[in-house]
Amino acid sequence: MFLVLHREGDSEPTRWRYEPKKLMSVEREDIERRTGRHFAQFTTDVLQGNSLCRRALLFTYLRRDHPKTRFEDIDFGWDELKLEYSRQEYTKMREGVLETLHGDELAGALRQIDQQIEDAYDDVEAAGKAELPIAD
Repeated sequence: MFLVLHREGDSEPTRWRYEPKKLMSVEREDIERRTGRHFAQFTTDVLQGNSLCRRALLFTYLRRDHPKTRFEDIDFGWDELKLEYSRQEYTKMREGVLETLHGDELAGALRQIDQQIEDAYDDVEAAGKAELPIAD
């Protein structure tokens, strides 16, 4: 999964690979302090669209490139920041659907996933090892 920031006026979006299990302990602890959530809850809330959690995540990635970035300076339009599954993650979801759904439900889910696969970012670095972005 990727955190994608595409500010108005930018020709290309900035894309960070979002793998919660790969965040450093200092980053996880900072996220917990800023959001008031334990890390497993934070990862769920990021997926569900919690604004504070997404802001904390964006701050974490921006600070890697610009260490003097302050949390107070992080501001974005809701349509400028999104999470995107990679083609590999959609393929993994498709495999799960094939194992769990049947009939019309299966057909509908496959149509939807296949459409998403067409437009998804091809994460060649993660080929064969895609995981869903939830921390245990």
